[in-house]
Amino acid sequence: MLIVQFAGILLAGITVALAATNSTDTATADTFNITRAPIITKRPDCPSKCGDLTVPYPFGIGVGSGCGIGDWFELNCSNAFDPPRALIGNIQVYEISDNQMRISNVVARRCYDRSGSVVLHNTASSSISSTPFSYSELNKFTVIGCDDFALVTGVGSRNFTSGCVSLCSRAEDVINESCSGIGCCQTSLPKGLKFYLTDLSSLKNHTQVSSFDPCSYAFLGEKERFVFRGATDLSDPNFMQRVLTTVPIVLDWALGNSTCAQVPNFSDYACKANSDCVDSDTGLDGYRCSCKKGYEGNPYLDPGCTDINECADPNLHDCVNEKMCTNLPGGFNCSCPHGHFGDGRKNGKGCTERSSRFPVTQVALGIGIGFLSLVIAVSWLYFSLKKRKLIKLREKFFQQNGGLLLKQQISSDEGPMESTKIFTAEELKTATNNYADDRILGRGGYGTVYKGILPDNRTVAIKKSRVMDETQVEQFINEVVILTQVNHRNVVKLLGCCLELEVPLLVYEYVSNGTLFEHIHNRALTWLTWENRLRIASEAAGALSYLHSAASVPVIHRDVKSANILLDGYYTAKISDFGASRQVSLDQTEVTTLVQGTLGYLDPEYFHTSQLTEKSDVYSFGVVLAELMTGKRPIDMDRSQEQRNLTTYFIMALKENKLFQILEPQVVREGSLEQLQATAQLIKRCLNLNGEDRPTMKEVAMELEGLRKFTRHPWANQNIHEESVGLMSGGDGMDLYSAPVTGAGADLYTVPISNGDFSSGQYSLNSNNPSQVFPHANSPR
Repeated sequence: MLIVQFAGILLAGITVALAATNSTDTATADTFNITRAPIITKRPDCPSKCGDLTVPYPFGIGVGSGCGIGDWFELNCSNAFDPPRALIGNIQVYEISDNQMRISNVVARRCYDRSGSVVLHNTASSSISSTPFSYSELNKFTVIGCDDFALVTGVGSRNFTSGCVSLCSRAEDVINESCSGIGCCQTSLPKGLKFYLTDLSSLKNHTQVSSFDPCSYAFLGEKERFVFRGATDLSDPNFMQRVLTTVPIVLDWALGNSTCAQVPNFSDYACKANSDCVDSDTGLDGYRCSCKKGYEGNPYLDPGCTDINECADPNLHDCVNEKMCTNLPGGFNCSCPHGHFGDGRKNGKGCTERSSRFPVTQVALGIGIGFLSLVIAVSWLYFSLKKRKLIKLREKFFQQNGGLLLKQQISSDEGPMESTKIFTAEELKTATNNYADDRILGRGGYGTVYKGILPDNRTVAIKKSRVMDETQVEQFINEVVILTQVNHRNVVKLLGCCLELEVPLLVYEYVSNGTLFEHIHNRALTWLTWENRLRIASEAAGALSYLHSAASVPVIHRDVKSANILLDGYYTAKISDFGASRQVSLDQTEVTTLVQGTLGYLDPEYFHTSQLTEKSDVYSFGVVLAELMTGKRPIDMDRSQEQRNLTTYFIMALKENKLFQILEPQVVREGSLEQLQATAQLIKRCLNLNGEDRPTMKEVAMELEGLRKFTRHPWANQNIHEESVGLMSGGDGMDLYSAPVTGAGADLYTVPISNGDFSSGQYSLNSNNPSQVFPHANSPR
């Protein structure tokens, strides 16, 4: 209810306040509208005092006398008072400083009888719109009363409306010297205000507080001059007169209508010699003049400010010897007498007598300082040369690691590459705790992977390559270029790289649960159910399908294997390691390359012809599918001759109808007959020696997604107790990342092997017989 009354009084207050400008019974301060006059020099016959007030130029005494810098700066000195008063219109001027003026006040008042009838009412307003003056922010709008609300409306450099509510129910509740809203409230005014109007309203017409508060008051005045006396002010009949007598209004003043830089004519510029022009800080155009440091006088009068002789006044200088003080324009200088040295200042080094004896201490000190300076200079030179050498070395590494090639790729490509971050060596050194051993996630044929924490607390994987030769630079840049152009949820995201070190570094998103290879061959992990195997296979196939047919430029991975399929915290598949990948233009179906891949996963057709096609990835993925179903490594020298190569072993098992004998027991228990047979046939098609007879990755992905919808194995033993491990669990909780350097997971490096008119890659196990790797290599296709 009080809020509604408050809103109503606010609207009523605005109406009353605006209407008060036309009221004939309103007591207002006179409005003075003055036009600008040309700048003149003060005449010597102009008086400088009016009563107790000293009037400094540019102000002057006598309206129209020319004693002020303009009509608006000329005051009327009225002898009708004793002592005489300086007036502007009927407004008394109390004080004039170099940027402000204090004038007489005006107070709005509203009094009630005990029945709530208004017995006395006047508003207050003032306008200085056409003058060089504005109301200072030293003023506060104050309301006195226990049942009152006042609105103040102002116009100037910005329109302004504010209100103030003062309430209390007992005189004892009022706090002396506190305008906190109990009997007294205050609000601030903005700079540049040139007009204000205020009026009072009451919530209950003082009917409940008239015994100790018959009247309310509102006024604008200097905050520091008004002290609230609590309940005494509420009942004081002379309160209004005390405010008018002791609380002035503060005005800011300035010259002209332009800033210092905008004065149109030099002849209109009021600042004389040795003075500075200071722009008005009221938010309005105008300026003032101020004597420079070391000068005094009136900056508005010729010949301007004069130099202060600091040496003539001991309070203005700090020379030890007054006779050794030399006055300078705008300052002074201290010196020492003959036979002494120092700056001659009391607050400085002073003056010290020179010793006639050999200055051993001074010489020793000089030698020490000289030696120290030499050490500092040599150290600075050493570290500067070292830093310069480091910069040149980093530039060398930048070029050696393919920095120029990467720049060319960035300049020739548009899109995601522009957002690839180039990390500094220091950033990655800090992120890996100086490549500490406990930060190693894994090691592989191409280098070591570290866990890093960036300054923004992001966890990343940092791949530090082995020392590269020129033949590997293109491979490194190839991975950067491909990954920055690929955007797929099942492909590891590249965040940036660093080329400043001897070995280049790549920064990837952190994939916390290691490689698929580790999970397949770690039989202690029971989360890898048949359903999860199918899901991971489907996700990996979808990513490869995207690379082959949906990327802006098709990409052949060239090294698909379970060790290059990572699993994140949710066991989602992420394809990684694109160092050997190749981009293929849309009009190409195959590319002749140096054979590269990993033993056990490498496409035999690609090995013999060096013709790389997307079907090479299909073959490698078929090996991964067989690995998922059987839990066996692609190549295992510990197995018998006929079982050593998984692809041969798997195909023979299908022909001999022994599929379920080589599948992992968990797969047989959980997979339906239709799913297992269909998946086996898909693997057989992927492993076809003739690439043209293999399905595309898109077909593989679609078929795997369809297989995921098949029902559970109809005769699965529902009573078999199996340890259940949720997808959000990571076994022992440790991050899995390491990939074996040797064995079935070893990378295949590019080493020339004679094979007709092309080169192929060598395999890395202890076998020199290619037929152990590709048992059908010599058979016709």
